[in-house]
Amino acid sequence: MPTPQTPLTGNPFDAASTAEDVAEGIDLTGRTAIVTGGHSGIGLETTRVLSLAGAEVVVPVRFPERAAVALRGVPRVRIERLDLADPASVDAFAGAFLGLGRPLHILVNSAGIMGIPLSRDARGHELHFATNHLGHYQLTARLWPALVRAGGARVVAVSAAAHRYSPVDFADPHFERREYQPMLGYGQSKTANILFARRLDELGTDDGVRAFSVHPGSILGTNLSGFATPESLRGLGLIDDEGNPVIDPYAGKKNVEQGASTTVWCAVSPRLDGMGGVYCLDNDIAPVAAPSEHDPRQHGARPVPPTGVSPHAVDPEAAIRLWHLSRDLTGTDTARLQ
Repeated sequence: MPTPQTPLTGNPFDAASTAEDVAEGIDLTGRTAIVTGGHSGIGLETTRVLSLAGAEVVVPVRFPERAAVALRGVPRVRIERLDLADPASVDAFAGAFLGLGRPLHILVNSAGIMGIPLSRDARGHELHFATNHLGHYQLTARLWPALVRAGGARVVAVSAAAHRYSPVDFADPHFERREYQPMLGYGQSKTANILFARRLDELGTDDGVRAFSVHPGSILGTNLSGFATPESLRGLGLIDDEGNPVIDPYAGKKNVEQGASTTVWCAVSPRLDGMGGVYCLDNDIAPVAAPSEHDPRQHGARPVPPTGVSPHAVDPEAAIRLWHLSRDLTGTDTARLQ
């Protein structure tokens, strides 16, 4: 049965709301959060605002020294080492956290890579898929006992409107036979984030674990835009002729504070109590878009971004199929998540 992608009524927040706006009045004292990629871009703002609300935030990163500089002055933050593309690193981080015996109330899977040349991890898996999806799948499965221990936890998968570029190609997810294009690799991984959250929510509801996926908006000032040229950014309307960022949240072009808001909203909003498995943007549940809205040939040609989630990303059969594929590719024992 399809997940109901029905926007809420009477929502006080919109595309221009900031992460601080949506967390106002929320008390996270005594709660623990993990934010991957929580030292840069929207991940850093997510960490800062969750900490501001009283949470203790663990930030797992590949380069702890860099993270320490970025997070200087943010209270209640602990930095740990984690490489999402390295299964042994994922297991080591999760094992150390579980060893503390603490509940995990919020898990934000925010770290990611975008638009890189064809690269593979040590297993031969395409690197967008390995980092953005498989690493987070394995991390979530390993941390499952801590999520259940919370007695009511939320997992937020940071996806993107770029999911419309590609469904998950189950016949060739690692581009071993088809032509590789960077944004197809990225788009496939972002579709995987949405399908992952949908299936995780179905499996976790009885244990009090709910999951959401989000599109933060098009945001400069993050590590994801490292491979984009000024010409391409200008063509997308993300920078002006002088190279300055264009901020227009109602057209999907946001600053970091606005970009982190939907992630934080999904992590803390009481309006989402008892809900899950949905794709959100602009601090609301997104409707399912018409297929024409998600034609990848329209990339860069549409003045207004798609307003919903592509049908291929909320396909329940695809969600189950991806879950089984992820289990097999990672070798992760998810006996409680079948």
